[in-house]
Amino acid sequence: MVFDFWYFDSPVNRPRFQYRPPNFSAPPLSGAPEARFTPAPADGVLPDGFFSTTNLPTYVKLPPPTGWRRPRLPRMDCVIVQAGPDDLVVSEPRRVRRGEKVAVGAAEDGSEGIFVHVEGFLGGTHSPNEFRFMAAEVSRERPVDYGVLAQLLGEEKERGGKMLWVIGPALVHARAREDMIWFIENGYVSVLFGGNAVAVHDLEAAIFGTTLGMSSSGESVEGGHGLHMRAINAIRRAGSIEKAVGQGIAQSGIMHALVTHRIPYVLAGSIRDDGPLPDVIPDTLAAQDAMRSYTAVATFAVFVATALHAIAVGNMLPAFVDSRVTEDIRPLTTICVDQTEFVVTKLRDRGTHQAYGVVTNAQDFMHVLRFYVERWQQANQPVRTPAPSSR
Repeated sequence: MVFDFWYFDSPVNRPRFQYRPPNFSAPPLSGAPEARFTPAPADGVLPDGFFSTTNLPTYVKLPPPTGWRRPRLPRMDCVIVQAGPDDLVVSEPRRVRRGEKVAVGAAEDGSEGIFVHVEGFLGGTHSPNEFRFMAAEVSRERPVDYGVLAQLLGEEKERGGKMLWVIGPALVHARAREDMIWFIENGYVSVLFGGNAVAVHDLEAAIFGTTLGMSSSGESVEGGHGLHMRAINAIRRAGSIEKAVGQGIAQSGIMHALVTHRIPYVLAGSIRDDGPLPDVIPDTLAAQDAMRSYTAVATFAVFVATALHAIAVGNMLPAFVDSRVTEDIRPLTTICVDQTEFVVTKLRDRGTHQAYGVVTNAQDFMHVLRFYVERWQQANQPVRTPAPSSR
């Protein structure tokens, strides 16, 4: 198992740094030119030389009195559009309309009016914050400090953060379903992403007590190969997952917990889907848009046993949480869990360098994390002062 702590102090496990904003009054940034913008030649077409964004804190120099400004909705592999005289927004290329002003330039050091603050969280050079491909170092030999994970998750809940979970069907097969339900019911899930399969297998378990035709003990049941199709049909007959829960068709499980606790979820479709369920979004761009509305405000992310969805969602996330009002910037804690190093390495090599890899199976991770979070809750319960006696 592996967990990369690059910003925690031992043994107190408190952040050892604060974000250091750039010093724009000192060279070379003090003498940087204003950024250049070029109109888009057509809808969805970018001007030559457009600036391709990273997921790190980025500043663009606008004419006085605005000066240096951070664009809204940061994420990688996009462009910066000037939405107003002092308003910048990061936009997917497909959303750019003809005539909109797009930032151009290749340099990230401020020499063209655009500065990517690679060293905002750590001093020195070539820090783990630096945006680059094929740079991951992952090993299952490194230990996982679940106490730190529990603390981070608990503190995020206390501060009212937006905790995003992205899960795959292996979480259901691995018998981690009850633990996922516990996290939902106890307020550690703000939104959940998945595909058709994770919802189907969870609903099959709710309706028939099996997942992919297997009992809770892992034994195949007669006719089990078709039970997930029967579960899909039951939900389609009801009209939606929410209606199936309301009608008592699904009386337990992850989807039941999400519906009853009014936690939003996004199910993105694929060409391999059976059914699919009526709640699944088959249009990939529409699914990306639905996810984007949540990734833009996420403050914590946990990916469990889902390679493609983890990489896709990771590409939508900035590496930091941005207050938009002050320089109160902190890393966006991102945990990636899989039983192979490949998924963790792939995620980080695709630019989500802030991801902490936990190489283990979904069942062990969910069981152990829940144990430590429960222990953290007990240790951090407010002390109740007895009421004074009336005598």
